[in-house]
Amino acid sequence: MKLVRYGDQGMAQPGIIDDQGVLRSLAGYIEDLTPDLLGDESLDWLRSFDTDSLIAVEDNPRVGVPIAGFGKFLCIGLNYSDHAAETGAAIPEHPILFFKANSAIVGANDDVVMPRGSTKSDWEVELGVVIGTEAKYVSKENALDYVAGYTIVNDVSERHFQTQLTGQWTKGKSCDTFGPTGPWLVTRDEIPDPQNLSMSLDVNGQRMQTGHTSTMIFTVAEIIEHLSQLFTLHPGDIISTGTPPGVGMGMKPDPVFLKPGDVMELTIEGLGTQRQVVRQDA
Repeated sequence: MKLVRYGDQGMAQPGIIDDQGVLRSLAGYIEDLTPDLLGDESLDWLRSFDTDSLIAVEDNPRVGVPIAGFGKFLCIGLNYSDHAAETGAAIPEHPILFFKANSAIVGANDDVVMPRGSTKSDWEVELGVVIGTEAKYVSKENALDYVAGYTIVNDVSERHFQTQLTGQWTKGKSCDTFGPTGPWLVTRDEIPDPQNLSMSLDVNGQRMQTGHTSTMIFTVAEIIEHLSQLFTLHPGDIISTGTPPGVGMGMKPDPVFLKPGDVMELTIEGLGTQRQVVRQDA
């Protein structure tokens, strides 16, 4: 099942993508796709709908973040060995955790706005994991049972802010619009193995990142196990699980960073496509 929120920012409505790829409205059945609807029982109820009977949405509306009122936005750094190598970093012993401010999160195709003073804004295609059931002290053997579904995240990063301004990575990760998420929430029954997904990112039509989730250092299940030992994961929490090689800061012989007018296109197998235009903040 592919769940979506569509419409202008602040006015998004819930919808579902049918088997033919048609967006259909869930208005009248649910007010919005909120964290309390991400448990297995609620998702089974939504899955039982006859999608052909739902109203087809005309035109091509904006898609929003696929969850309303999502919780924590957790990010895992350096989770692909070849990405760690391109940045000159050591393979981590445990998952590296940082937070992205919720105010950075926008729809999958919204503009990415480089903040004032940005000279090193960069791209990162990542698998996003959405928690559906409260998880604490879970084991990797059953960790995926707590997942509602999966989505695409572009973990846009301002590398100067991230590495040169004293403090944590969060400074370079949390700029407004630096977390496009979506276009859909694809429920876990459609993704039987999150470690078997191809992924890519293009800038201006040129392939920059080509990766596969099988090369993660820490699997999705291991990440959930690790985080749930530290704090409770709640329905609606999103975990962005790291990026494969090909980021701008790793380009040789010289790094390449985003500039106004650039277009990023991201794809993860089974999860759809994102497209963002880059512009400079006034």
